[in-house]
Amino acid sequence: MATETLTLGKALNTGLRRALENDPKVVIMGEDVGKLGGVFRITDGLQKDFGDQRVIDTPLAESGIIGTAVGLAIRGFRPVCEIQFDGFVYPAYDQIVSQVAKMHYRSQGKVRIPMVIRIPYGGGIGAVEHHSESPEAYFAHTAGLKVVTCANPQDAYVMIQQAIASDDPIVFMEPKRRYWEKGPVELDAPLAEAYPLHSSRVARPGTDATVLAYGPMVRTALDAATAAAEDGRELEVIDLRTLSPLDLSAAYESVRRTGRCVVVHEAPGNLGLGSEIAARVTEECFYSLESPVLRVTGFDIPYPAARVEEEYLPDLDRVLDAVDRTFGW
Repeated sequence: MATETLTLGKALNTGLRRALENDPKVVIMGEDVGKLGGVFRITDGLQKDFGDQRVIDTPLAESGIIGTAVGLAIRGFRPVCEIQFDGFVYPAYDQIVSQVAKMHYRSQGKVRIPMVIRIPYGGGIGAVEHHSESPEAYFAHTAGLKVVTCANPQDAYVMIQQAIASDDPIVFMEPKRRYWEKGPVELDAPLAEAYPLHSSRVARPGTDATVLAYGPMVRTALDAATAAAEDGRELEVIDLRTLSPLDLSAAYESVRRTGRCVVVHEAPGNLGLGSEIAARVTEECFYSLESPVLRVTGFDIPYPAARVEEEYLPDLDRVLDAVDRTFGW
């Protein structure tokens, strides 16, 4: 089986290429996705190889991109929309929530919207205002949408293909600061045998405490687990991967063994995914918990200027501090 070392960004590019090759109904559309290859070069080379009728440079109008994609999806195409940066998605929010999420339900199942909305999200790249946000809770809260996020090149390669093949509208969150991180990718593994799209996974086994994370924070959690091991603590790290529907089966199993749980995400804590996850873990694992479920999140402020974003982002020390507090009860 062919395995290559790819960056997460290149794995996405390769996955998109496979999807275009395998289904002539797949089209990619967005701002600068064609000739430029996207601001992060995720679609680099695709317009050259597949033409401008399948990799389409759109006007700077997110609402127009999503609205056009809805029409294409109704007509049997599988559009993949790129939102250039997370903070640019809000002009399309009405289309996504009012149409994309509801069309299948309103038509009593007669109309499907098989489209993917790719959103690079999160900080850590020193970007300017509106270029580093974490809007996943908006979409995870919206009935009718599915929301997933990759954390490593292998998942990026497989999950983007699975999302495109799905008949449901999927918001695909890409951790932009992890685009350049490398990892092994099995290129020839049959998609039908791949790990399920809407399933969480143990990223590192452990026995002393459970750390739940997704997207850009999985690497932070793994680094914290490596540091904790030097002090004799084995942290189990679980990559949630799917935010709607949430799959917490691996989390429940882990917490029943460890008795301690820390939830980590970059988005603000108030009404973030961590609140829902903490509530569900408490309900399901109450008698196994040795301490309250703790959260490590971004702060409840507008995303700060690039000069101080490192003060905002959850880091290894904040995760380890939360783990320490779970042992203080």
